[in-house]
Amino acid sequence: MNFFKKIFGQKPLEKTVETQRKMILPNDVSLDEAFVQNFITKGGKFLYCANQEEVNYNLQNVIKENHWEKATCFDNDLSKLLTIVETDSTNKVNSDCPFFTLCEHLLAEDGSIMFSSTQVHEYKISDLSPHFIVFAKTSQLVRNKSEGLMGIRKTYVKNYPTNISSIKSYVPERVEEDFLNYGNDNAKNLYLLLLEDL
Repeated sequence: MNFFKKIFGQKPLEKTVETQRKMILPNDVSLDEAFVQNFITKGGKFLYCANQEEVNYNLQNVIKENHWEKATCFDNDLSKLLTIVETDSTNKVNSDCPFFTLCEHLLAEDGSIMFSSTQVHEYKISDLSPHFIVFAKTSQLVRNKSEGLMGIRKTYVKNYPTNISSIKSYVPERVEEDFLNYGNDNAKNLYLLLLEDL
C-alpha cells in the first residue's frame, strides 16, 4: 500500500463544497450562470429575487398569471408566505393547483432541481401536480448530483431523507419525444423563485 502512495502520491479524500464551488465549470462559466442557462434551455421559468419583497411580488404574479386560487404546500413557513400573497393553501395533492415547495439543491451541471422526502413527503414527483413553484436560495447551488448528495449528508446528520429525486425537464409535453428521458415522467411546468442569499 505504501508503495502505491509513494508512486502516485496521496490524494485528498474529500474536497469541501466551498473548494468545489470555486472551480470553474467548462467554458469558464460560474455555477449560477451555468444553472440558469441549463434551466432556461430545458424550459424552466426563472425569477431572480434580490430580497423577500421581490419573492412575495413574483409569487403573487405567478399565481395571478395562471389563475390559481390555491396551492398545495407541505411546509408551514411557505404556507405563511401564501397567506401573505392572499392565496389559500392545502396539504392535499390536487392536479388543478400548483405544488409550492422548497428543494434540496439546484444542480448547475444539467439545470435540474433535487428534492427529497423533506419536500415531497411520501409522494413520487410524478404523482404531484404538473405545476410546481419552487422557492430556493443561491446558497443551494451545487455543481452536480454528487455535490448535492454530499450537501444532503451534511444537512441531515442523522436522519437522512429518503425519496431523493430530481426534476430534469420543464416542458411536460416534450418528455415523450426525448429518448434519453424514456420512463422519466417527472417533467413539470416549473417556476423557480431564486432568492439571493450570498
